[in-house]
Amino acid sequence: MVIPGEAPFFSHTITDRAGTHERPSRILLVDDDAPLRRTLPHVLAQPGRRFEECGTVADAIARLEHNRYDLILLDYRLPDGTGLDVLDWLANAGRPEAVVMISGEDAIDAAIGALRRGADDYVRKPYHVAQLQRAVQNVLHKALLEQANGVMSQRLKSSERLHRYLVESSPDFIFTLNPSGVFNYVNPRVEAMLGYTREQLLGKAFTTLLLDDDAIRVDVLLREAARGKRIHQVLELRLRRCDPNTGQPGASTVTVTLNAVPIHGRGGDDNNAAPAGIYGVARDISERKRAEEIITFQAYHDQLTHLPNRILFKDRLELAIAQAQRRGGLLAVMFIDVDRFKRVNDTYGHSEGDRLLRVLAARLKETLRKGDTLARLGGDEFTVLLPDIAHPEDAETIAQKIHAALAAPFQLEHGDFHVTASIGIAVFPRDGDVAEQLTQHADIAMYQIKREGKNGFRFFDPDLNAHYRERIGLENDLRSALQRNEFSLCYQPQISMATGRLVGLEALLRWQHPTHGQIGPTAFIQVAEEVGLIREISHWVVDTATAQLADWHARGHAALRMSINLSSQDFDRDDTIDRVADCVARYGLAQDRFEVEITERVMMRDTADVIARIRRLRECGVGISIDDFGTGYSALAYLQKFPVSSLKIDRSFVNNLNGQGTQPIISAITGIARGFGLHLVAEGVERPEQARHLKDMGCDTMQGYLFSRPISADDVNRWLDAPPLPPGALSITPPPQQA
Repeated sequence: MVIPGEAPFFSHTITDRAGTHERPSRILLVDDDAPLRRTLPHVLAQPGRRFEECGTVADAIARLEHNRYDLILLDYRLPDGTGLDVLDWLANAGRPEAVVMISGEDAIDAAIGALRRGADDYVRKPYHVAQLQRAVQNVLHKALLEQANGVMSQRLKSSERLHRYLVESSPDFIFTLNPSGVFNYVNPRVEAMLGYTREQLLGKAFTTLLLDDDAIRVDVLLREAARGKRIHQVLELRLRRCDPNTGQPGASTVTVTLNAVPIHGRGGDDNNAAPAGIYGVARDISERKRAEEIITFQAYHDQLTHLPNRILFKDRLELAIAQAQRRGGLLAVMFIDVDRFKRVNDTYGHSEGDRLLRVLAARLKETLRKGDTLARLGGDEFTVLLPDIAHPEDAETIAQKIHAALAAPFQLEHGDFHVTASIGIAVFPRDGDVAEQLTQHADIAMYQIKREGKNGFRFFDPDLNAHYRERIGLENDLRSALQRNEFSLCYQPQISMATGRLVGLEALLRWQHPTHGQIGPTAFIQVAEEVGLIREISHWVVDTATAQLADWHARGHAALRMSINLSSQDFDRDDTIDRVADCVARYGLAQDRFEVEITERVMMRDTADVIARIRRLRECGVGISIDDFGTGYSALAYLQKFPVSSLKIDRSFVNNLNGQGTQPIISAITGIARGFGLHLVAEGVERPEQARHLKDMGCDTMQGYLFSRPISADDVNRWLDAPPLPPGALSITPPPQQA
């Protein structure tokens, strides 16, 4: 029951420091009246209260030395002193226990003395039970409030210390501004980040740290915050570092993200109330920005030359096309390929090749205008964008400048190296109106220069595109020609004028294309070499030719000779040479019956590896025939180096037998053959008078349309089974079925 005007009774419990558990209130009764000590716990009993008792000052102090209490009910008169002695002990010990003094003294001085010494209340005997209960209740309630207040105060102090530590130790630049935007607090981070002392910034406007182009954006942000608006925008800007010489903001900057919010006063976060200031956090993102710049640069630039790469070139080309379309202007795309660059890597190593590319890129860049773009697509391929040209001839002028710039040799570690380049040019809108098309057409034009001998430039021609598409189709069909068994060999007969017999054959490759019909080697061998198919084709030719020759030998024509043509690339590796040697050994072909024809182009390479491979063929019994002998200026010099077994007089000499100087050349060739003991064949014989002149000059074996076109193996069988021509006969009638 609660009495009006009186404090209600509470169940007082004390919260521990963690604030999660409660413990009972401990009360110490100090009175020399034993019956009273036994009675009071019953009178004052409440849930959560525990009582202890003693009867002297000494006992009370002894208990206090070992225990703590929430309340002491202290009698004034005790056998060994007064309650004031206990109060004095509590005061000297700095103890927080609450005390209610109970006394029978009538003098007011006793009450005053007790309250001055720290008693929380004073109850005079005799007292009403309710009076004592109220006194105890009030004191315990007061103690509980004080305890809660003390805990809260301690927590606030701890929180303040923690927050101050966090702000002072933050890796971010934290500051506060007054409503005018002037610093009134900065944390120590400003010294490391911007080079200012705290004292240098206090009292200065925040805008003094900003660059002009950032000041407008920050001014808007600060004005919004000063009006109390909570800003959710985070700005990225640059803060000026302190110039150590002047102590003022300098040219050096730090890139930061800035977040600013208003500081509200007692009114709280009220949008209608003016804030007391602005709280700001600036985070240094300079390293992140540098990393982003590096990543962005690497994504759009070539790492070796630092030129734009394919992606950036395409972006710039598309932009230039859009601008040219709006203005009705022209632009050009150049595709540049360095000639013979592979030789640098193969001879001097890739580090020298990289060095050459860097120097080459610098030279190319010097030939261009300020607005032009030079890009490296990869390897030794470069592209150039020439925007805003007045005439297509402007691109030609740039191409000439590029060739002139490459005229001087490049200095490599192992000596000078002369560089040439093949350049293809496509012009917008004549040669295409999209980026991919212009680049492709420039590439096609460059490829045509490569085919024509390199070291030049040319504009794209629509006919080139058709040729290019045909070539791509040819290349795709060529890849599956072996699997589809589309290759075949035909044979050009070689006739001995002395005996009238068929003494030799030149095996010629043919491709029976499914749509284009029969195709000769001149139409596809170069393609096969470029796409890496020549090895498989050469192996097929070797296998087929040696097997066919072995069959004819087995049929009784052991003196029959056969020659095949190999690609110059076959002499760059051992596998095709091994294939020839293995086939000759497998079929047991006699010495020099199977020949490999080589051109002077192969001889002029004159490398130790090429000579070693040719010598290996000769050691295996394979003959070596020099095709088109006499057409090269150095042929005679190489006869002593290469173990040659046959010479072939080129058809150009045969066609021009009556030309000035031709007959002496043929006479010289026949003399050389006799002097070196070489077999001699004249090719391209088409008229009887040619055969007579050649025979008179000492050439016995001939091939050409006079005798037969290239024929199939079955037709060769008919030749072999037919009777020989009369000695000296110059024609056959009728010829066998032609292939």
